[in-house]
Amino acid sequence: MRKLQLKTKILASITCLSFGLAGFANAGAHSEDVYGPFPVTLKGYSGDCTNTVSYSGQIARHVQHDSLKDRSTKGSYAEMNAYYSGSDKNKQIWAPASKDGFPIKQTLINEISSGKNLSGKTYKGTITAWPNNMTGSEVIDFWMNKATANPKDVSVGLNYQQLLSKFIMGAVFYNQAVDNYLDEKMEADTKPNDKPYKDGACYTGKEHSWDEAFGYWGAAAHSLLLSAEQNYNVAKKKDLVSADHNGDGVVDLKSEYVFAHAYYASSFDKGGKTTYMADITRAFLDGRKLITSANGEKLTDAQRSELMGYVDNISTNWEKVIAESVFKYAGSTYKSLVALEDVSNADLSKEFSKYMKYWGELKGFSMALQVGKNNIGETETKLNRMIGFGPMLMDETQIVGIDVNGNYVMDKVYSMHDAKLHMLKVQKLMIDEFGVVAKSNDMLADMSDLASKLGSSDSAEND
Repeated sequence: MRKLQLKTKILASITCLSFGLAGFANAGAHSEDVYGPFPVTLKGYSGDCTNTVSYSGQIARHVQHDSLKDRSTKGSYAEMNAYYSGSDKNKQIWAPASKDGFPIKQTLINEISSGKNLSGKTYKGTITAWPNNMTGSEVIDFWMNKATANPKDVSVGLNYQQLLSKFIMGAVFYNQAVDNYLDEKMEADTKPNDKPYKDGACYTGKEHSWDEAFGYWGAAAHSLLLSAEQNYNVAKKKDLVSADHNGDGVVDLKSEYVFAHAYYASSFDKGGKTTYMADITRAFLDGRKLITSANGEKLTDAQRSELMGYVDNISTNWEKVIAESVFKYAGSTYKSLVALEDVSNADLSKEFSKYMKYWGELKGFSMALQVGKNNIGETETKLNRMIGFGPMLMDETQIVGIDVNGNYVMDKVYSMHDAKLHMLKVQKLMIDEFGVVAKSNDMLADMSDLASKLGSSDSAEND
């Protein structure tokens, strides 16, 4: 028995050593599953460029978003707006920032890319999910102003940090990727593959358009080499080994970190029911390989058709990631509403703070869902009516509008029980319209019982 145990220990040690040496030997090595480098294919280019992958501007915007989110609970309007509008040329990176065991290479946004902003890339259409027909930028500006005075306003139930973060991810990253770079810029005669993206560039129009969309997705260049849980832990700054692909001891935000919707995709995938992160990132990589294979020539009809298949894969699954987030936080909001009905006075403040956070995430993601390429029509109307402009307060009032002075107008529209039923109807809507699969915080088992208790209430939104 002792000999068997000793043999087992020796084999285990050899195995661990082998894996460790393999990881060391391959650190930074090129893999077919890594996004880049890709060679110059542009005809007539004679410069020094050897790698045509370029999406540092998109990474800078991810960092601006993360830093704005950080400042939204502790900064002034001017400080928040410096990250949104890009008015400060040498901005500190507040997030993601280094922590013990997870050192990050960059400390200033200009170390990633200079002259970038979020404001110029924000969805420019009318936001029907918010009062007064504001544009995307106007909604964000309104929230930044409100956050300056009271970042977590208990009087109306709004957590501005969550609203700003979740909506910006949709109104900038998602919108720019699926409704610009993977849409107009994929048309045959727009940013063609036989011409530079702009004068002096070493990459073609299609190469760079595709790269910029990938940058907005937020995956690390080597994310396909990692499991969903590893990608998730990189975003949480818990796994330096997985993040540090080139083995230099620090995390390069330009290529080794996981941002925004890519993070949320990995959070759902680690449950084992979905593969959003791998599917979307793989489609991006395969699409880039296809464009590179055209060797600086215009894409043929067959190549464009194949490329648009990758676009459909990316856009459909990205929309599902956001819908999964709406589903999750509708469930969280529902559970908080249930808890608030029974919570003691001693715990009320803590539970209400959680409720504000969850509702803010729900609202921000539901608004993000409405600024993609697809017009979701009736689904948009249902979402906006059931979620509302603000969460229901303990006196069963909620925001119903904004007056000419920017003050919230409150009123009682329906009961607390109706509000709970709405959250479950939101979850059902995400299944019916988007086919969500992960279904985190699934509370639909409560739906029949809750609906029967409400009876034929006229105040509930019957969707």
